[in-house]
Amino acid sequence: MEDKNLLELRNITKRFTGVLALDSVSMHVRQGEVHGLVGENGAGKSTLIKVLAGAHSPDSGEIYFDGQVFPSLTPHQAMDLGIACIYQELNQVPHMTVTENIFLGRELKKNRLFLDRAEANRRATEILKEFELDIDSTTPLGLLGVGQCQMIEICRAVHAEAKLIIMDEPTASLSEKDAGELFRIIKALKEKQVTVIYISHRLEEVKNICDSLTVMRDGCVVANNRISDVTVDNIIHLMVGRDITHKYPKKEIAIGETALEVKGLTRKGVFEDISFSVNTGEILAFSGLVGAGRTEMVRGLTGTDPSDSGEVTVFGEKVRINSPADSIKAGIAFLTEDRKQQGLILIQSIEFNSTLVHLKNFKKNKFFLDLFGMKNHAGKIAKELRIKAPDTSTLAGQLSGGNQQKVVLAKWVMTQAKIFIFDEPTRGIDVGAKIEVYNLINSLLENGAAVIMISSEMDECMGMADRIIVMHEGRITGELQREEFDQGKIMYAASGISST
Repeated sequence: MEDKNLLELRNITKRFTGVLALDSVSMHVRQGEVHGLVGENGAGKSTLIKVLAGAHSPDSGEIYFDGQVFPSLTPHQAMDLGIACIYQELNQVPHMTVTENIFLGRELKKNRLFLDRAEANRRATEILKEFELDIDSTTPLGLLGVGQCQMIEICRAVHAEAKLIIMDEPTASLSEKDAGELFRIIKALKEKQVTVIYISHRLEEVKNICDSLTVMRDGCVVANNRISDVTVDNIIHLMVGRDITHKYPKKEIAIGETALEVKGLTRKGVFEDISFSVNTGEILAFSGLVGAGRTEMVRGLTGTDPSDSGEVTVFGEKVRINSPADSIKAGIAFLTEDRKQQGLILIQSIEFNSTLVHLKNFKKNKFFLDLFGMKNHAGKIAKELRIKAPDTSTLAGQLSGGNQQKVVLAKWVMTQAKIFIFDEPTRGIDVGAKIEVYNLINSLLENGAAVIMISSEMDECMGMADRIIVMHEGRITGELQREEFDQGKIMYAASGISST
């Protein structure tokens, strides 16, 4: 690896209204290395990346890239310099082919009027072979899995002759197999002297894949280290400014009456004969591999998607749930895994989102809402949940992932819900924000709620749950009490294999 800086930032400062987002940030990234960028949600990572991508202009400071110096970059300059960003929400067109997505914005032309599709397909196939990807370049992108789509985005950056590829939470939605494939591609990029900035809350990944590390907190850089010089515990302490003594703050709460009982819930071809119960004071976790049908099952349970048959009882009373409105009426709160698309209205404020489920409580009359009452309620709940924002008029889309998750939870706190279903409650949020979410779940339990948690992180299930139900291909294949928790047993059941 060349010991040469490809990127150096000197005293980059960026202010938004009322907020100092970046405070004299300085860092350097060597050519051909994988450089980790970590920090709590709201630490300034996203703003920094947007400065590099040309989406934000810094108020002061200098950007040195490949021997050139810039006060700021435009998106076009960043692309021309060879800076490519791969975000969590991939910038792709599903109905177009793999080739068309690789060449998107940089199409090959025969002449002024016609595209050279044959040559584009040939080159796309070469790139795919170079990275040992078994993907047909003529396949519509929408037919590929999330992991494969991410690989295509990397191929697109390679076609654009990127010198620096910025990956934002690249494994957040990937299976273990797809994550392993991504790590193989990253090593191949290193061999080609392509530099990678790797942003992730999965600190073990950062420790394993990165060569060096920058840690941010409250808009400042608090550490620039070689990865070999730090432990995961060191990184956590630098990120949060304190020691996290209990990664999973499980509380011993008395388990009460049966809150929810489900019998024979079925949707043909998706999930079949799902039966379980959960009590007040209890966390019931659903574990399983990608495609096990866990999310589809709770969407069927809550009326978000249809189910063919099944019986649902809430606190001893049979209920019919055909729609989300029926679910809410029954006292079931469903916090979806996709908070940006389905949990929040990003162009609306914290106060609007946090009162959305129970707007009827803020009616002045038949025609007008009590806006003052909404603002007071939102301010109170934002303080209780420690939502970090200048004020409650801040748009949900401007918040960090952890704070967005808190706003989703705020929606339900004022309702009469006693059964909370969390689908991937800590996906894409940092270790400090995770602790806060776990503590909020504990508070719900202490107030007599029952919690169902779907998580792809086995450690999270084992750390917080009282029971774990395992699913495989739409069926329940195992159930373990807390004293029986064992990674091997869970993996056997998740793979559909008997552990006898």
